[in-house]
Amino acid sequence: MDRTVLHCDCNSFFASVETVFNPSYANVPMAVCGSSEERHGIVLAKNELAKRFGIKTGEVIWQAKKKCPSLVIAQPHYREYEQFSRRIGEIFYKYTDLIEPFGIDESWLDVTASKNLFGDGKQIADSLRERIHREVGITVSVGVSFNKVFAKLGSDYKKPDATTVISRENFKDIVYPLPVSALLFAGRSTTARLNRIGIKTVGDVALAGRKAMSDALGKNGATLYDYATGAECSPVTPVNTEREIKSVGNGMTFRRDLVGIDDIRAAVWALADTVSSRMRSYGVMCGTVAVSVRDTNLNTVSRQRKLRNPTCFCKDIASVSVDIIRELTDISKPIRSLTVTGMDICKADTVGVQQSFFTDESTRREKNEKLETAIDRIRARFGGEAVTRASSVNSGLGI
Repeated sequence: MDRTVLHCDCNSFFASVETVFNPSYANVPMAVCGSSEERHGIVLAKNELAKRFGIKTGEVIWQAKKKCPSLVIAQPHYREYEQFSRRIGEIFYKYTDLIEPFGIDESWLDVTASKNLFGDGKQIADSLRERIHREVGITVSVGVSFNKVFAKLGSDYKKPDATTVISRENFKDIVYPLPVSALLFAGRSTTARLNRIGIKTVGDVALAGRKAMSDALGKNGATLYDYATGAECSPVTPVNTEREIKSVGNGMTFRRDLVGIDDIRAAVWALADTVSSRMRSYGVMCGTVAVSVRDTNLNTVSRQRKLRNPTCFCKDIASVSVDIIRELTDISKPIRSLTVTGMDICKADTVGVQQSFFTDESTRREKNEKLETAIDRIRARFGGEAVTRASSVNSGLGI
């Protein structure tokens, strides 16, 4: 028997929450934007009226204003967004405990076992939409299907405030004409590669076959083939289920551009500090460090490097990250933002240290471990800012 999976997507979530507190926003083109003073001046969400002007999430404020000079800008209130998300989650739990969040404003629900109580998938979806609108004040679009990928395609298919059912009988009619980019995890680069070989729609992916997709994209190609044909069958995994950690990263757009190696080192050490601390709290290490650099023209370049030994120490991650940046870009040119990520994650208690002929690697690692775990304990007791690197103090970077 097929499962019944819902994907619930809050429509223009940040903008909708702001409109609950300020109903006048419903009558004007409005966008929630990050603080321009903090150099996060991009569109985070926009209402339906703003969408009609072609305003897109992620574009900078001046571009949005150029499209719509009358655009009303609202500052984000993240605490309220979290509270609304929790309230919506509490409503979900009235119908099922199999809930997998996908960001603050989206969730999958497996309601297979709930149909005897609440009706079929469409009835449950319509009930959720009505209840969330009445009790919380925002609208939700819901996709209903037999797997997670098609359920998400359903919630995207018709907006706002709609239910779309994608079944085994109709999925080819609904899904196959959609562009490849509609598929989960089919990003810009993947879509461009497929377009170059004539694969432009989800139907093209299905018709190409598994082997052709694997030849074009490797494992990712086979996965996209499964997504396109409805073969995806991953379970809805509740949030309290232990998940496999695949990467640990942190990125930041700074209050001012990074200029020169001193700024770069200060920024990298701050990011690596957070990444390494999180890895230690998870009990994992990384075998690869990846760095993304965005310049003042919003162009992004990325590179990664395999490590000699897995690590969860700030010094190791920061040192490699700085080396990568030196190779990746001209460090004399301004940098707007950086992201540092630990990849190839493994459990710390399974890692053996390869001894060096010239240095006592285990002694160095032991010193690092004592230092950084001591910092962890101080921060756990006195707060995250109890220990701060001197290079970030009065740097003007907003670290």
